[in-house]
Amino acid sequence: MPISSDRKKQFRQIGHNLKPIVMVAEKGLSEGLLGEIERALEDHELIKVKIAINDRESRKLAIAELCKLARAEVVQEIGKVALIFRAAREPNPKLSNIMR
Repeated sequence: MPISSDRKKQFRQIGHNLKPIVMVAEKGLSEGLLGEIERALEDHELIKVKIAINDRESRKLAIAELCKLARAEVVQEIGKVALIFRAAREPNPKLSNIMR
């Protein structure tokens, strides 16, 4: 389900103060990296991911693949940082970036 523009604006405001949790290197997406992204999305719902790929098209493809595998949606892309969101099954108010 796509995120509404009002909700994206709210997520961008929250994401402004977040630091990247995960960094994707040139090697691409590994099992360990996907596991860490799954854990981070389940805990925090809204996370920043740094993509350390210099080529713009490759970076966009990596972000799209990451979101597809993690069943998440891109809220914003600025340079090499992507803000992604996926609602948690059981959100924890102490960990969620949305509920704080």
